[in-house]
Amino acid sequence: MGTLLADPFVTLMPALLAGITNMIWVRLPVAKALLRPIDGGRIWRDGRALFGPNKTWKGLVGMVVLAAAFSLIWGWICAAHEPIGSHHRIYAAFGDSWSVSLIWGLAIGAVYAACELPNSFLKRRLDVTPGHTARRASTPTRLGLVILDQCDSVTGMVLLSWWPATLRPVEAGCWIALGGVTHLATNNLLYAVHLRRSPL
Repeated sequence: MGTLLADPFVTLMPALLAGITNMIWVRLPVAKALLRPIDGGRIWRDGRALFGPNKTWKGLVGMVVLAAAFSLIWGWICAAHEPIGSHHRIYAAFGDSWSVSLIWGLAIGAVYAACELPNSFLKRRLDVTPGHTARRASTPTRLGLVILDQCDSVTGMVLLSWWPATLRPVEAGCWIALGGVTHLATNNLLYAVHLRRSPL
């Protein structure tokens, strides 16, 4: 049970830290040239934005760079503390080196950001205001969107981890569920310190 809980946290920790600090990065008055929507302001055939103004190049670049940076730091911590490093499934497969840490950080940062886009696309089609929940939708739709919000990025990262981490289906499901709960808790924390508009 301890391994089932520790492995996903240790393996995906750089993405968790990057996700939190990226919320601060996008609010800083720097790199304003990157504050452009990824969709370039394009409108879908329903007359609504493709992804919306909250999905910017600054957020995407920040997520990838921060995940890589945290992965390098986390790799050093894992190498220095074997009880922690023993739960990192990628290091178990490829070894704990700076190159593995860098590649892993870049990969999970990119996947984390990319897997948020289909969710944003869906919410724009449902006319959900960017950064908010679907208050006007039916209860099943609203619940589905909340679950999707919390599990979109972690699902992508678990799929990325599946082969190198030799995950079993049950493990993958547990990683996604644990990641979703962690994402929800993190969102509420960021909401409490005014870094998010909504706790969901």
